[in-house]
Amino acid sequence: MTGKAAPAAKKPAPAAAKKKAAPAPKEKAAPKEEPSTKEEPAPKEEPAPKEEPAPAPAAEEPPAPEHPPGTEQPPVPPGEPAAAPTEAGAEATPGAEAAPPAEPPTPDKPKEEPPSSPLSLAVEEVSENSFTLTWKAPEHTGRASLDGYVVEICKDGSSEWKAVNQEPFLSTRCTVPNLSSGDKIHVRVTARSAHGASAPASLEQPVLIREILQLPKIRMPRHLRETYVRRVGDAVNIMIPFQGKPQPEVTWTKEDQPLDTSRVNIRTTARDTIFYIRQAQRGDSGHYQLTVRIDGAEDKATLDIQVVEPPGPPQNLKLVDVWGFNVALEWNPPADNGNAEIKGYRVQKSDKKSGKWFTVLERCTRTSCTISDLIIGNTYSFRVFSENSCGLSDSAALAAGVAHIEKTKTTYQPEKIPQRDMMEPPKFTQPLTDRTTTRGYSTHLFCSVRGFPQPKIIWLKNQMEIREDPKYIAMIEQGVCSLEIRKPSPFDGGVYTCKAVNPLGEASVDCRLDVKGRV
Repeated sequence: MTGKAAPAAKKPAPAAAKKKAAPAPKEKAAPKEEPSTKEEPAPKEEPAPKEEPAPAPAAEEPPAPEHPPGTEQPPVPPGEPAAAPTEAGAEATPGAEAAPPAEPPTPDKPKEEPPSSPLSLAVEEVSENSFTLTWKAPEHTGRASLDGYVVEICKDGSSEWKAVNQEPFLSTRCTVPNLSSGDKIHVRVTARSAHGASAPASLEQPVLIREILQLPKIRMPRHLRETYVRRVGDAVNIMIPFQGKPQPEVTWTKEDQPLDTSRVNIRTTARDTIFYIRQAQRGDSGHYQLTVRIDGAEDKATLDIQVVEPPGPPQNLKLVDVWGFNVALEWNPPADNGNAEIKGYRVQKSDKKSGKWFTVLERCTRTSCTISDLIIGNTYSFRVFSENSCGLSDSAALAAGVAHIEKTKTTYQPEKIPQRDMMEPPKFTQPLTDRTTTRGYSTHLFCSVRGFPQPKIIWLKNQMEIREDPKYIAMIEQGVCSLEIRKPSPFDGGVYTCKAVNPLGEASVDCRLDVKGRV
């Protein structure tokens, strides 16, 4: 056993162990001691423990040396302490006892993530010295609330980014001003929160700063394309949008004359113009022209304003006639129509007993009327209002006289109707027609006749009068003559005649009847 231990002690230790373990040189003297002549059992000798990888070795330190497989550590000399490791986490040197396993490190708390990048970054508008950006809020903002956004720009060909806003703002729209025409500007936008800044959202292509020309165009609202009507004293507040780039020149005139600034206030922005009158008067009515001009290009629109008020009363109301239960009135249109068309007149009556006014006609479009169904014995007064789109006139025209309805005696005289001579000789208005019938099937002959006195009807067959024969049935009703021949036979064929006779004369018609045998 001693022969085996000596060669193991003479084997040199690795370089790393020489640097770190101070007692390494002393281990070389171990073979000089006299080993025990008595053979000791193997269990008394402590075998080297299997080495485990260090839980967290230092980054700058090399790993601890490992013994070759199958070798044993030399025994520690008596009275000499085992060498302790020089650093925490280092491997135990040969001959030292195995160190207890290190405790696992506690996991660090997860770091708060910054917000994600803004979405849908786009250019909304470009002018000759500025441009406007829009974007959407990021999809994730983290646990902390969003502080705002920072917009940065960089000229094409340069690497210097410049912040447009020093402090974050929450708006998702930003206008970058004070740029030079022809520049190409790169843009990026970051979202900021208490946990940091997001990855920047940028445009794929730089923004070219140049003037975008747009012809002037007035967007006249639909309700202003017709006459705009307001009452006296109302406010007139009209906004008319327009478009055009660069900023167009806006001009207002009235009847091709400059506006009276004491009556009309005009305020114009980059996108619309506002026409305002605090209290409208009838003199503010008229045609207003709006002109939007850019250099030689222009667009025009006309605004018609009509300021109205109630009309005046009708003039010269007269009581023209009174007869029976009726009264006729006439009047003239009002001198002042309130700056609007007269739509009609309202006529009212009042009886002397009650003194109350009742409307008898509304929206009468003529300047005269007839009032009927008045009560006998009453005395009536009449008045008339004029009406336009603003309403009824403030006052009414009152008829000067009154109408007293009296009971009149009338005598009925029947109208004499001249007598007319109604005498007329017979005359056939519808003749007989030839007929063909089948043997055994009854048939009818028809004709019509008129005359006064009513003529006598005689039927003949082959110039022979048909008397009381049950085979024939003759009838006349309302001037229509008919002859029924019941179940005729070939013998019944021939010429039939209808003769009409009265005191003033006679007339006749005839026809042929053919009777065929059955097939």
